[in-house]
Amino acid sequence: MPDHLPPGSQKPSQASGHNSGHGFATRMSHGGRPGVREHGFVNLPVYRGSTVLYPSCEERGTINARSFEQVMTYGTAGGPTHFALENMVAEIEGGHRALITGTGLAACTLPLMAYLSAGDHCLIPDSVYGPTRRIADGMLKRFGIETTYYDPVIDAAGLAALMRPNTKVLYTESPGSHTFEVQDIPALAEVAHAHGAKVLLDNTWGIHHFQPFTKGVDVSIQALTKYVGGHSDVLLGSVTVATEEDWLRVAGAAREIGHYASPDDCWLALRGLRTLPMRLKHQYESSLAVARWFESRPEVLRVLHPALPSHPQHALFRRDFTGGCSLFGVVFQPRYSTKQIDAVIDGLKLFGIGASWGGYECLALPTTHYISRTATDAGVLEGPTVRFHIGLEDTADVIADLEAGLDTLPH
Repeated sequence: MPDHLPPGSQKPSQASGHNSGHGFATRMSHGGRPGVREHGFVNLPVYRGSTVLYPSCEERGTINARSFEQVMTYGTAGGPTHFALENMVAEIEGGHRALITGTGLAACTLPLMAYLSAGDHCLIPDSVYGPTRRIADGMLKRFGIETTYYDPVIDAAGLAALMRPNTKVLYTESPGSHTFEVQDIPALAEVAHAHGAKVLLDNTWGIHHFQPFTKGVDVSIQALTKYVGGHSDVLLGSVTVATEEDWLRVAGAAREIGHYASPDDCWLALRGLRTLPMRLKHQYESSLAVARWFESRPEVLRVLHPALPSHPQHALFRRDFTGGCSLFGVVFQPRYSTKQIDAVIDGLKLFGIGASWGGYECLALPTTHYISRTATDAGVLEGPTVRFHIGLEDTADVIADLEAGLDTLPH
């Protein structure tokens, strides 16, 4: 084996400031950059390509044994732009290695396919992201994999009662999609590991503020489309793992399936990372201000924001999270119809109506008909429900827009 890395290769830690002692904003600003050898430019260039050439047959012949390292073998295995983003995502979550996928949903499905086989059993929270439920009820079921949906606020004893000898995966999502339940991940992970199951977490809401691998998680999933991209113009996902064993399992499945992400999108995500800490700080603080304002309004029954003391699992949030993001839900009083609330949303000036979140712009999405429960009662649908994402707009302007909308409702 040559004593130097082949063309376009790097060690996983090269583009990362992991354990540097620097703060989050400093690490996001300085990690994953090319240094002085890229003609002095601050940012890494975009590396596009399929075929990778080697100077000799001997060097090319060593690659198969090193194919799970950050070594360029063929375009689908990634290149320097992919590697830099992978290192930065692993840095954000404190993981061993990260793998980039083409979408957030691909990041959800890849580890399920990596760890589950025909005859296996999987546990998924009833509050899970809708497309993840679809793959469990569709493809996994067709492959002979059984899914049990469980109450997202289940305790350790309740989870233990659901475990079977063939339960291979405990899937978690905290907070829950649309209904924002916070799960006791450390307690659930302890039960899962005692029964030989892997713990998967959709950590898109937690991003950096929930460190999954200190809480017993084996595989952390993120939709980089959201805050890492930050500008509503890129689709990407990531799968970060705790150990080398998990890396080989997930990366092996990704190679077999043919997962790939565009280097151009990876470059955009790297650019988004530079401003992530500042954007996230503003959007989280702004979302809290807006959520507190909603709580003061008579039109509102409850606000679904884990950082509010009124949230049922606020104590878990305070214990496990160092902060949050910009996404929360609002349940309006049952005296209002869905049509009335839709009219309010239609009339807002600063809010777009659409899916996704984490971009720079405010979004509102009526979610009552998106919430699907098969194992539990959502318990929050006494009135029309709307999911709000708060962007980078001035908080006072956002509240003024919402106030004008709610003032149109009958009192």
